[in-house]
Amino acid sequence: MTAGKSENLKMLEPGKPPPRKKARKECNQGKATATTSSTETMEQHIWKEFPEDLFEAVIARVPIATFFRFRSVCRKWNSLPTSQSFSQQCAQVNQTRTWFYTITHELINTGAMYDPLLKKWHHLTIPALPTKSIVLPVASAGGLVCFLDIGHRSFYVCNPLTRSFKELPARSVKVWFRVAVGMTLNRKYTNAGYKILWVGCDGEYEVYDSAKNVWTHPGNMPSNIKLPLALNFRSQAVSINETLYFLRSLPDGIVAYNMVTGVWKQFIIPAPPHLSDHALAEYGGKIMLVGLLTKNAATCVCIWELQKMTLLWKEVDRMPNIWCLEFYGKQVRMTCLGNKGVLMLSLRSRQVNRLVTYDLSSGEWLKVPGCVLPRGIKRQWIACGTAFHPCLTAIA
Repeated sequence: MTAGKSENLKMLEPGKPPPRKKARKECNQGKATATTSSTETMEQHIWKEFPEDLFEAVIARVPIATFFRFRSVCRKWNSLPTSQSFSQQCAQVNQTRTWFYTITHELINTGAMYDPLLKKWHHLTIPALPTKSIVLPVASAGGLVCFLDIGHRSFYVCNPLTRSFKELPARSVKVWFRVAVGMTLNRKYTNAGYKILWVGCDGEYEVYDSAKNVWTHPGNMPSNIKLPLALNFRSQAVSINETLYFLRSLPDGIVAYNMVTGVWKQFIIPAPPHLSDHALAEYGGKIMLVGLLTKNAATCVCIWELQKMTLLWKEVDRMPNIWCLEFYGKQVRMTCLGNKGVLMLSLRSRQVNRLVTYDLSSGEWLKVPGCVLPRGIKRQWIACGTAFHPCLTAIA
């Protein structure tokens, strides 16, 4: 036996097997345990000293669905929507996300909200809304949605996410006819208050100011605006800064009201030829028009932009031809369910009922998945709706 082998044998103790080489998995588990322990100690040390305002700054920027999961972490995070500092953080975030609050034919007093970013429906009820009368969403501003009962007598304002709710006081003018409604924020921040305008075809109108909690009748419509207005009630008002724009016909055009100065203006704008159902929209301070073009048996959805210099509509996009073929030879009706940056369009015929969205910034057309209640099977048919910018701190 060589000297080297003799030394190796002497190193082994009697009755013990030779040492076994550890598997790589066991080595990694040992390292992971040590790392986890040190990481937990480090995380406790870091998060204990983490500034509270940074927590709020981060949470104010997460998706809405993620925030509602965060609320279950602790009582403090659950109460964030009522925090003044959290409201200030949310005010610094550019509200570019658009959601849609819709009403279905099957559950007329229960709303369904659609998030186009996640392509997901949310079903949240608003307990304070009356159940004995039909209440429809007619306007929005920031994170607030304005509702009007089908009898055109009572107004309600609500934040669909937090269920902050308010019934507006009775109007000073008794109205028994249909009215068009618009809504603006007093400033860019929802908590600074809001104003609501209703206007009838006879030129009667009133303005509600949430800061004063009263309806006021500012005056009469100027004589240069032709009455009756023949308002297009299928088109919701468009809000750009402090001005509301309403679509009218006879003559075709737009009437505008400045909520700060109280001045009415009228713009005569010829409608595109072969236009049927149409509605106003807004993107980046520009007034847009979406409508159905029907010629012979062909039907297509088109998008126009208003040219400020000529006061004419210029076509900027249209639905893909392969989608339009689906409606060939059919009598189609269109309803615009949201007109702020992203459009939601309901296209209906006897054979087809289709929901689509159109992003005015990217020009992307997308089909909307069917609205089905949780644990439900039957698909819900959308009756009407409005677009809003989800905001956790908006107070009705």
